[in-house]
Amino acid sequence: MLDKLIAIEAKYSQIEARLAAPETYDDPAQVARLNKEQAELAPLVETFRTYQQTLNARDQAHALLGDPEMRELAQEEYDQALKDIPRLEREIQILLLPKDPNDNKNVIVEIRAGVGGEEAALFAHSLYRMYSMYAERRGWRAEVDSVSETELGGVKEISFTIEGEGAFSRLKYESGVHRVQRVPETESGGRVHTSTVTVAVLPEMETADVRLDMADIEMQVFRSSGAGGQHVNKTSSAVRLIHRPTGTVVECQQERSQFQNRDKAMRILASRLYEAQQEKISSEYTAQRRSQVGSGMRNERIRTYNFPQGRVTDHRIGLTLYKIDSIMNGDLNELMDALAAADQAQRLKEQD
Repeated sequence: MLDKLIAIEAKYSQIEARLAAPETYDDPAQVARLNKEQAELAPLVETFRTYQQTLNARDQAHALLGDPEMRELAQEEYDQALKDIPRLEREIQILLLPKDPNDNKNVIVEIRAGVGGEEAALFAHSLYRMYSMYAERRGWRAEVDSVSETELGGVKEISFTIEGEGAFSRLKYESGVHRVQRVPETESGGRVHTSTVTVAVLPEMETADVRLDMADIEMQVFRSSGAGGQHVNKTSSAVRLIHRPTGTVVECQQERSQFQNRDKAMRILASRLYEAQQEKISSEYTAQRRSQVGSGMRNERIRTYNFPQGRVTDHRIGLTLYKIDSIMNGDLNELMDALAAADQAQRLKEQD
């Protein structure tokens, strides 16, 4: 590992030198590429340099332990270095893990009401609101692509795009079945009902990222409509794409023009087909691999939201938080951090 780190640091130093050379800026594309490489390597190189400095500090402090005048200060520095070294080694191991190439992509989130009728549709809307508020907290932008609403304010299904740096890296663990236990607004007897909602999180793919044959795609146009069939557009600007080989159907109706809706629908279709390909690969893994945090299988129950007890439990990592109100208002960082840490721990274990 040390040889690899030294090589990475040398490459980083070369990039720094090239960015410091005036002639480099004659080629804007090269500058952009070098800046991107530098940004990708910086966290690892900075941590490695801190690690080397800590090793030197440990050795220097150890050498001074025999000096009566310096012993107390040296002991403090020595003890601190011994604490910091294992932490830095773990950080380096995590930073060396292979990066998910999709981590910095925008995401397409698809939420569908499952078991529970109108209550499931209402909770599907609550999850949409939760993710939208989380996006706002992170400075991301959420935009609805298509929605099928119910008369009581729920959604049968909704597809929306979240645009922002690292969106997929944070939200990719959300795919699966979300279960809610609460007293529905429509329940007069005060009984707790259990309903389910399915969430799928897809990295937004460009059409160039997925092999698409336009001859396989049928396009239909129609008028956008809201709940109860009320038209929100008088022109046929909404677009439905049908991928004949797989039967995949994608709709987009939120943009103003047919061209914009078609462009967005093509990206959603590319993302759906990419996900189907990834799920096929995942299905070939062992049962142990499929049960890991990052598997994203849609039929797995991943989380329960129990409103009477005020708790949210993520079943994959055994984490229960008694802060359901703040979570439903988009306070998801504690959950996301725990899921990312569990995924990192699992991947480190696989490397051992």
